Amino acid sequence: MGIRPAIFKWRQTEPGLILCAVRWYLRYSLSLRDVEELLEERGLHVDHTTVWRWVQDYGPELEQRLRRHLKPTNKSWRVDETYVRVQGRWCYLYRAIDSPGATIDFLLSAFRDTDAAKRLFRKTLGDRSHPQPQVINTDLAPIYSSAIPDSKKEGTLRNSGRLGERFKATKQST
Repeated sequence: MGIRPAIFKWRQTEPGLILCAVRWYLRYSLSLRDVEELLEERGLHVDHTTVWRWVQDYGPELEQRLRRHLKPTNKSWRVDETYVRVQGRWCYLYRAIDSPGATIDFLLSAFRDTDAAKRLFRKTLGDRSHPQPQVINTDLAPIYSSAIPDSKKEGTLRNSGRLGERFKATKQST
């Protein structure tokens, strides 16, 4: 038997099976009981709550390790916000999307204000796989007309030479 990675210390199940179960749950629209049934077909009797614990333990670790291998986003962003209900409470969903339509990042906030928009920029640009945008298209909400210059002053958004002047607030076509 080979050496187990430290992340799987004290686990009785083989690391390959744990990763397979977590991947199935995260990648496909399967329920925990579906994953339990698939593992049972392969001879591993695991309860769905154990699969849930594996997803909670190893999901964030997988995301962190795989993030750097994802295709980086481009430098043309579209940002907007919408009002959604999450667990019975209404909140604002802020999204940053690149021009092909891939989600760059999102943020849930209780308030629709400049601070939430700046938090979205800080969160998004904190990840190395997202380059500094050259163009930011907005839905012309007033919060972005103050959030973008404030983020430039803070240093979150680059403000060097002509690049800083190329940020635009244009109406998105829906």
